[in-house]
Amino acid sequence: MDHGPVPVTAPSARRTELAAFLRSRRDRVTPADVGMPPGLRRRTPGLRREEVALLSGIGVTWYTWLEQGRPINVSGRVLDAIADTLQLSDPERDHLYHLADVPIAAVATSAARITPTVQAILDSMSGFPAAALNSRWDLLGWNTPCAALWPRLTAPDSSRNVLWELFTTPECCRRFVNRDTGLPHMVASFRAAFGQHLEDPSWTELIRRLAAASPEFARLWATHDVATPPSAVMTYRHAAIGDLSFSLTRLDLTATPETLITVWTPADEESKHRMDWLLAHPGAPSVDHTH
Repeated sequence: MDHGPVPVTAPSARRTELAAFLRSRRDRVTPADVGMPPGLRRRTPGLRREEVALLSGIGVTWYTWLEQGRPINVSGRVLDAIADTLQLSDPERDHLYHLADVPIAAVATSAARITPTVQAILDSMSGFPAAALNSRWDLLGWNTPCAALWPRLTAPDSSRNVLWELFTTPECCRRFVNRDTGLPHMVASFRAAFGQHLEDPSWTELIRRLAAASPEFARLWATHDVATPPSAVMTYRHAAIGDLSFSLTRLDLTATPETLITVWTPADEESKHRMDWLLAHPGAPSVDHTH
């Protein structure tokens, strides 16, 4: 007797949908889209499974199992790599994490990005340093004045995390003149934001690494102080032109929760003149390495 279709369990249905979604996204990305030669004798214009695996830095067998809907676990980091290779949009990324049954909060920090519109806003502030930061103090975007002021933060080998660079890189920390008051406030705001990410491994791993690498961070973290992100005056020391003082202004991006645009506005005329000089002389050494 035919009792109708066999019910599909939720995990099984999710894996089936994940497999179909990955195949559909793979089919729409051509080799040319990822900088690969087209090759010969392709049955479809999209990428092959082994090409996705190679570009994502994962095993071919493992990726094949994903597309076959097999019951395997997947990490947020691997999902990020696959999403990058398949050039997924932000809604598609969220859908991918949901189908893989990985909490979005666990990958939100590593997948954070800003829109071209936000980058255009940063670039429009051509006279003032400006940057987009999330609540974990990750640097998501910046303009040319910001790169001139903080070259270490925007360097190709930078971690792109403000706390990590300030606490572990002397070259970066020496520029921050009033860091004795600024750093405790930054850590306190980081602690407050952490309360919303207690189960996010990207946060707990960053905290562990910071505490292991910096006794100063470990001491400040142990105080359990909490605060809102600082909006105060920061003084920056440049080897060629001396001290520059900036008033920090933070602007919420309502479309991107936990992301702020920070603007460093010169606090006085002398700082404004020195910032103008710095922008006109981008090659000037910014750190006095004799100290």
